[in-house]
Amino acid sequence: MSGAVSGLKDSSEFQSILTMFENPILGLLAGLALTAIVQSSSASIGIMQSLATTGTITYGTAIPMIMGQNIGASLTIILASVSANKNGKRSALVYLYFNIIGSVVWLTLFYILNFIFKFDFVDNIIGMWGIASVHTLFKVLTVILLIPFTKLLEKLANASVPDNSEKAEKVNLLDERLLATPSIAVQRADEVTARMAELSFASLKMSMRMLIEYDIKTAEKIRKYEEKVDTYEDNVGTYLVKLSSRSMSEQDSHEITKILHILGDLERISDHAVNIVESAEEMRDKKIIFSEDAEKELRVLMGAIEEIMDLTYESFLHKDFKSANLVEPLEQVVDHLKNQIKLNHILRLKNSECTIEHGFVLSDLLTNFERVSDHCSNIAGCVIEISKYDELSVHKYLGEVKHSGEAFNVNYKAFLRKYSI
Repeated sequence: MSGAVSGLKDSSEFQSILTMFENPILGLLAGLALTAIVQSSSASIGIMQSLATTGTITYGTAIPMIMGQNIGASLTIILASVSANKNGKRSALVYLYFNIIGSVVWLTLFYILNFIFKFDFVDNIIGMWGIASVHTLFKVLTVILLIPFTKLLEKLANASVPDNSEKAEKVNLLDERLLATPSIAVQRADEVTARMAELSFASLKMSMRMLIEYDIKTAEKIRKYEEKVDTYEDNVGTYLVKLSSRSMSEQDSHEITKILHILGDLERISDHAVNIVESAEEMRDKKIIFSEDAEKELRVLMGAIEEIMDLTYESFLHKDFKSANLVEPLEQVVDHLKNQIKLNHILRLKNSECTIEHGFVLSDLLTNFERVSDHCSNIAGCVIEISKYDELSVHKYLGEVKHSGEAFNVNYKAFLRKYSI
């Protein structure tokens, strides 16, 4: 490269171009354009170092061009972030802002000080080492300058790419380019499914609180969560079906199988959350108020439902077999509570302590709660069966657990005492 440009030192046209670039703004733009065209800051610096061997480039010409090259290098990263998720875009913008702020601050300071002190080296010829040194010095000084303001850079990037499209973020998170690396794609699908589980369980917990105190904003939030969960299910399912056709390790294949079986249960839990909200709205519209005993029994049942969801989420998120093994005994207790509450309602109905209309609403709630516990049981059973035994036979596994003897009975009795009515 140096040999190819060696003849430029005697070119009057080349000399006039360099004279033009002594203007700091034009020099900066020239460096930016050169790097943007070759799409490589290393190549751009290499070209400039080769030109420096002609002995015609001064420090005054090189410094603004080097600043421009750093900004130009950011454009390549900006282009690469076009199809990235919002955090990928923010990372690219942080790099851009880093170089723009550094260039503006240090160029301004340099020319102010040069105007005052008239630096002698500005008109000196710069060599290859000089270019490398200026480039390195710029990076180091900019890091020192911006380290105290990392939070401000973060806020600037967040403001540039706001949180206004979770769906778009999710779709980008499941980047199909990752399908070429199945292990990373499976990990990404795991992360998205964990977010889906978080939304499903959060919506169910919010819906239970609606039975105690109805709030229209919370009702809207639960319905939005349910829509998001539906979208998650569609996209994760489609993504994993595409991924399953790729060559991958046995462990990744088992993980895909687990997620595909869990998706439906998570989606149904969010549906039950909406069903409970509708029951709460019916109670509000018809002014239905449960008796003190019925409300007390429902609170006990909701406590059991909340715990079984926490155990299920923990077992899925961290492959926690201890938590997973507690789910099925608690699910059996939920079934027991449902039957007991139904029986108590019939007794209250006979004593005219409640009405048939109360019974309809109560029956809907009990059905939803029981099915939520069933879905939790399916998820925990799937986590154990896939992770521990590397096969999927959840119903067989659950049947064995119920008759596994001492451990199951001990946990069942403990939960029965904890959630007695």
